Amino acid sequence: MLQNNENERDEENNYHSLPPADHVKESTYPYVQMENTVSPREEPEAVRASPSMPSVSSELTVDAVTDPVGFVIVCAVVLLGDMSRGVMFPTLWPLIESLGGSAIAQGYAVAAFSFGRFIMAPLFGSWSIEYGYTRTLFVSMSILCFGTILYAQAPNVGHTSFLILAQITMGVGSATLGVTRAFVADVTPHRNRTKYMSWLTAVQFSGFTVTPLVGAAISSFFANDKHVIHVGIFLVNAYTAPAYFMAILCIIILFLMSKYFRGRKRDPADTAKRMKRTPSDVRDFSVTRTCFNYLSTYEAALVACMFLNVISKGGISVFETLGVVIAGTHFNVANDNAGYFVGVCGILGVVSLLSMGKLARYLTDIQMTVFGLVVMGIGMLNLINLSELEENATWRYCMAILMVYSIGYPIGHTAVIGLFSKIVGRRPQGTLQGMFASAGSFARIFFPISSGYLVHFTGTTVLFCMLIFIIAFTIIFALYYKKTLEKLSS
Repeated sequence: MLQNNENERDEENNYHSLPPADHVKESTYPYVQMENTVSPREEPEAVRASPSMPSVSSELTVDAVTDPVGFVIVCAVVLLGDMSRGVMFPTLWPLIESLGGSAIAQGYAVAAFSFGRFIMAPLFGSWSIEYGYTRTLFVSMSILCFGTILYAQAPNVGHTSFLILAQITMGVGSATLGVTRAFVADVTPHRNRTKYMSWLTAVQFSGFTVTPLVGAAISSFFANDKHVIHVGIFLVNAYTAPAYFMAILCIIILFLMSKYFRGRKRDPADTAKRMKRTPSDVRDFSVTRTCFNYLSTYEAALVACMFLNVISKGGISVFETLGVVIAGTHFNVANDNAGYFVGVCGILGVVSLLSMGKLARYLTDIQMTVFGLVVMGIGMLNLINLSELEENATWRYCMAILMVYSIGYPIGHTAVIGLFSKIVGRRPQGTLQGMFASAGSFARIFFPISSGYLVHFTGTTVLFCMLIFIIAFTIIFALYYKKTLEKLSS
């Protein structure tokens, strides 16, 4: 084990002593190759000067991101992917109501977004390995831009089915969480993987929890008839303005990607070389058979992480689906005010995510996962036994949103992401991260639809009692397999 670490440090030191990038062959890079195969003399000046190219200056230290500009652009892609959910959050339910939809239609609309992610995330993940990060992300961002324009046309069409189609299209365009996480895994060291994954998750979390503040502000501005713009089929009002705002941001990111982003391709020979650095006892343990001799321990651990992902994502998706609905029906809180409060709690959640680097010094990924699930369960307790006839105390709603959005979900779910990435280790992560993201999207399909029906036919108490039971079972599951998961992630 110690010898492996010494060899790894020697290789890192040798890498930092390489000559300038223009004089180094691609095969000498110890991590991954650049997608671009054009000679430096044939490239535009702007590309040669890009800090995202693998020069000595961009390879900071063994403990830092090896491609800072690429990392920033990838964060921007992740932000827009979840902004397409967050910016529309305050107006999605009012738009569905204006189109004649119910809480069930709201569940389908929320699930439609995740359905698009579910069907495309594994494919985009494999594309990132086969065709590279640049092409994959450019295609996905173009689809997202098209989806936002479709969303803006929903009032003109006048059917919830068209809105659901737009949600699916945006989901397809934003189905790159596996791709972006694989990129971060490629450009960050194993020892600090959870920290950098928490940064990426902080950006993602900001997208769907903080940006409702932006959506609420835009909607409030265009709620005034004096500010409404109507030119032909383009209607900019309280419902459509957030979508047009997103379309403009997508175009900006596409321009930045085409000018500055240089993705990376992993060298298969290098992958095999890096796999040999894994301690022999961990390699031997990972191939032992389990689950009635059907899976290896490594494969079973990946499935376990996907299960943890489904439960944590499922819990937050229920609040995405019914948060605004319950705020109005049970607490008499206006849609805009609910959006603002979710945004504030999202900001606090980002603070929690940015503190995970320090938390990781004292807690393992499994311990942080269990802690997050416990806090989510306690938050849901506040929404049990709500009165259907009288207005309930607003502090119960605030406490539930605060504990789920600000503490439980951001810490617990991010720890699961870091755990999964560490277990995958030095293998190419694109396809596996795509499957992991697809599992989370499945949760955001199943839980919103199920919660819509449960609330419609049984009320909120049955829904949240079931969720608390599922979370309790998941906590026991995580603690039972704690040693196995921690060994494989070491």
